[in-house]
Amino acid sequence: MMMRQPPGSEATLGERIFASFQSLLPTRAVSAFMFHVAQLRTRPFKNALMRWFVHRYAVELGEAEFNRVEDYEHFNAFFTRALRPGMRPQPSAPDILSCPVDGTISQLGPIRQWQLFQAKGHDYSAVELLADEQLAHSFYNGSFNTIYLAPHNYHRVHMPCAGTLRSWAYIPGRLFSVNPGTARTVPALFARNERMVAVFDTAFGPLAIVMVGAIVVGGIETIWNGRLTPPHLRNARPTYYEPMHPVSLERGDELGRFHLGSTVILLAPPGALTWNAGLSAGREVRLGEALATIALSKS
Repeated sequence: MMMRQPPGSEATLGERIFASFQSLLPTRAVSAFMFHVAQLRTRPFKNALMRWFVHRYAVELGEAEFNRVEDYEHFNAFFTRALRPGMRPQPSAPDILSCPVDGTISQLGPIRQWQLFQAKGHDYSAVELLADEQLAHSFYNGSFNTIYLAPHNYHRVHMPCAGTLRSWAYIPGRLFSVNPGTARTVPALFARNERMVAVFDTAFGPLAIVMVGAIVVGGIETIWNGRLTPPHLRNARPTYYEPMHPVSLERGDELGRFHLGSTVILLAPPGALTWNAGLSAGREVRLGEALATIALSKS
């Protein structure tokens, strides 16, 4: 069942104005500048910036590896902070797909032929999102889950199940905000923004994990290739690369991180997953939480 937004969830006038304003901004330059600012080590500046951010976004540092802003060398280290060991245990059952991040579900449900639901009045194509029609065939009539990471969230991305990296791609694009208001306003938002797509072979078939960039997202990083952005490319051709060395990850292993927040999208083949009944658009989720039951017998 498609978890669509309730009536009255149309974009507001303010959200439409904000989206129009973004289209006029030099978003790549703004994002590259913010990445530079986030690396500054000047103590008074970086500590003041982090204190402001903690207060503005109600960041909970009690679960972090370091719970004082003074212990982080710069803002980026604070933003990509690690959790203390044991803070996000994984499910004990092997047939559970766990949540890869802390965040809020934007939408989830079936992929109807090629189409994923973004927000009221906006669908977009898996072919556009993955920039590869042959790959998209694996997820025809499959299922998806879109999770938004707010500024206060933990910003590392982890494996939702055991898998071996088959291929991955950096896909250049725009850098619109990915907050709920912009998702209600900008058509095919996630298929237009810069993104990284990784395809893993798992016990139930291929799993695509898409890390979507956004305005002031200073960088996307993976464990197998390091930092992908910046620079934020404009006209590069999307190319899927096979890893030079095998990359096999267990459920809960880190696979990448955002240098300032964004969105993660999971795509699975038809019949592979049954989403938990309690999940719906707008529900907050946490790393390691059970998202779905896996059909382990699927080859």
